[in-house]
Amino acid sequence: MKLPHPAPSLTEILAKFDQNELVRALSQTSAFDERYLHWDQIRRHEPPERMTAEFWWAVIKLTRQGVLRSLPIKDKDGNPFLLGMPEAVLIDLHHTDQDASGKIISTSSLASKEQQTQYLINSLIEEAITSSQLEGAATTRKVAEAMLRDGRKPKDHSEQMIFNNYRAMSVIREMKGAPISPESILGLHRILTEDTLDNPADAGRLRQTDDVRVVDNRDGTILHQPPSYTDLPERLKLLCDFANADESSTPFVHPVVRAILLHFMIGYDHPFVDGNGRTARALFYWSMARSGYWLMEYISISHFLKRAPSQYVKAYLYTESDSNDTTYFVIHQLGIIRNAIRLLHEYIARVSEQHRNTERILTASPRLRERLNHRQVALLTHALKHPGEAYTISGHQRTHGIVYQTARADLLELCGLGLLSKARSGKAFVFIAPMDLQGRVEGLVKAG
Repeated sequence: MKLPHPAPSLTEILAKFDQNELVRALSQTSAFDERYLHWDQIRRHEPPERMTAEFWWAVIKLTRQGVLRSLPIKDKDGNPFLLGMPEAVLIDLHHTDQDASGKIISTSSLASKEQQTQYLINSLIEEAITSSQLEGAATTRKVAEAMLRDGRKPKDHSEQMIFNNYRAMSVIREMKGAPISPESILGLHRILTEDTLDNPADAGRLRQTDDVRVVDNRDGTILHQPPSYTDLPERLKLLCDFANADESSTPFVHPVVRAILLHFMIGYDHPFVDGNGRTARALFYWSMARSGYWLMEYISISHFLKRAPSQYVKAYLYTESDSNDTTYFVIHQLGIIRNAIRLLHEYIARVSEQHRNTERILTASPRLRERLNHRQVALLTHALKHPGEAYTISGHQRTHGIVYQTARADLLELCGLGLLSKARSGKAFVFIAPMDLQGRVEGLVKAG
């Protein structure tokens, strides 16, 4: 990845142009900065009429300087990070406030405790897998998901990363009511990196050298040199103070923006030899949950970061290369959040429709429908789309948050109805969706 092209000196640009022309341009600048572009992007775009790219950039920078605020978080040289609140940020925050802290407007959305448990477990699994894959875990999603649902021990380094992430996300849910501290961050890092580091002693402790750099693995380009390890204890303490602040603190920082900046600072400081990204994203979830954005428990931001990792890196680089302006990172992450919420809504709508389709089939046989509970209907809904899929008692138990005996009874009953086949895998039974499941369901319906 190429580092962002350095911006030209604002002083030098202004010396080239007529001041009256500059004043006229400043009166129209809102039309020139809707997308909050970085100089590296500006120089590649066609400038507005009668402007050069440099003049366009000067107008934008002058306007931004009037609204940027200093934050109580600093770079490695002691300079404050800055934040602007352009219209795009305000709009995204408005939608996030509506969608992530209120209720999903749907008659079937997360309607029951059982459905909430199922959605939550699915999202925890998704975040555990994709967050680990972002940092190098190399295993298929299907294998990783089966490991987490069945509760088996990890077999290799990649599976251990995913298992640790799943544990950490579960711990985050328990931590959300308490303030964060350097000790709790170290404890979270220990969970995330257990049995995955070259030196096991590095799990749960700050790095002790300055040889950690953020590097582009493709060409070795150094993208970021984090602060010295000697500064990390104090920086982590100050970051906790920032994370624990509330709406009465000054300057006021919107809770969603605060969570995003907490994520940013862990990535910027890189306080650990490894696992910084996973720790940053876990703390983002903690901060959102602590501020009452309950829906964030049900989404995966890493799913979208994995789709476009270069944009994630650029959001950091744009901030560092443009006077510590974190607005670039905030805009990027707000887009991720809104996409993740949209995906959840689509998922809920899709699963609800699948349930309705299965219900319609089963409704034709009231006697059969009465025998099946919502968990069995959910499993059949999945099995109808995945003939040959294997299900286990422990996996069914984890998916629905039920006790072992209830899960066992569910599967055995479906097996007794001929809707699943039972086989042994080692000492345990597996229940397999037959290839002709649709016909078997329809046959039972016709039978009454």
